[in-house]
Amino acid sequence: MKRVMLIVAYDGTDYCGWQVQNNGDTIEGELNKALSSLLKEEITVIGASRTDSGVHALGNVAVFDTEARMPAEKMAYALNSRLPEDIRVQRSFQVADDFHPRKTSCIKTYEYRILNREFELPGERLNSHFFRKKLDVAKMQEACLPFLGEHDFKSFCSIHTQAETTVRTIYSLDVIREGDMIRIRVTGNGFLYNMVRILAGTLINVGFGVTDPAEILGIIEARDRQAAGPTAPAKGLTLIKMEYPEHPEFPGQKS
Repeated sequence: MKRVMLIVAYDGTDYCGWQVQNNGDTIEGELNKALSSLLKEEITVIGASRTDSGVHALGNVAVFDTEARMPAEKMAYALNSRLPEDIRVQRSFQVADDFHPRKTSCIKTYEYRILNREFELPGERLNSHFFRKKLDVAKMQEACLPFLGEHDFKSFCSIHTQAETTVRTIYSLDVIREGDMIRIRVTGNGFLYNMVRILAGTLINVGFGVTDPAEILGIIEARDRQAAGPTAPAKGLTLIKMEYPEHPEFPGQKS
């Protein structure tokens, strides 16, 4: 028996999120099906981040146990030929038998993309949020500073969260405009349910002039979901990468 890690990229448009459920196709479900077919045994993956319906990923992480003799490094190639074209394993490799992707200290990086122009671009419709009104990126960047460090982010959490604590640490938060595309990139030690999308919605309010950058600290300290901005649409969100500081040898962790 060996434990294998997968680094997985996917377009979440047509999926009901990561986690297996009864009402539609999921990323986890497709991986389980393809792996079980490939390895001729019942496989159930353990995912690191249970992304929501419509959310994308470049580097989500999953592990599974198998008795198969196939080298772990070769599994990505064989697996990709069995997966739908909107899911692709970027790397596969063996890890310690006791490694658990959700119980090991992890640093996550997400990006939220906003198409900020007069008219929509069809080619960007599935992986960015279209916002017609001009956004002030300088003000959005100014509003990033209060988010940095350890805070209770209850204001930026869905009321349906089941987290034991709403305290999280944000290491970096940047807003960058590249032509008509605005990218909000955030790195932290973990994120609450809908946290990045609420953060993005709040920064959009700042860019549009609804919220002043000086109000952000008060919104955080309020620890009240009603104080923050709206939850931005899922399609603009991508899980960029996951890093495990205790395991810097893992391939793909610094991509």
